[in-house]
Amino acid sequence: MTLFRSGAAMAAALLATTAAWAAQSDGDGPAGKPGDATQATRTIEVVMHDIYCEPDSISVAAGETVLFLIRNEGQLVHEFNISTPDMHHEHMPEMQMMVDHGVLHADRIDHDMAETMSAQMGHDMHHYFANSALVEPGQSAELAWTFPKAGDVVIEFACTVPGHYDAGMVGPFQMDAGQ
Repeated sequence: MTLFRSGAAMAAALLATTAAWAAQSDGDGPAGKPGDATQATRTIEVVMHDIYCEPDSISVAAGETVLFLIRNEGQLVHEFNISTPDMHHEHMPEMQMMVDHGVLHADRIDHDMAETMSAQMGHDMHHYFANSALVEPGQSAELAWTFPKAGDVVIEFACTVPGHYDAGMVGPFQMDAGQ
């Protein structure tokens, strides 16, 4: 376990981790790349509840572009995040930091605090990533994603709001043969 002697040291470490994570999530990484919704071969609706998702697993073809319609029917803020298990775990400290600094509350996102924190850190804390949607209760989001052509990597969808992943709010993408 790493111990930080100051909030600045913690913020710097998290910023470095987040920058690396964002580069992978916004580019062509092991979990795929941002998709063009107009090129999607199909649309999949994902409904987020407290504390599970429907469906609980999703089949995709290698190289397929999918438009996800994400709806939060729970009472808590949830995230729909497409990543490898390692990338999910790398992202969790940022999510905890968002809770610790008052950006994320159980039932809402404090957008003003996200703006303040962004200015202080020199890094966008609004949580805008191509592979992720942070959705408040009763709200919806869309996410277009192109899965990798090689089907030998483990890819999950998950909520990395603190405690949600560990409670089981995670599901596999079943990768079928490529298109």
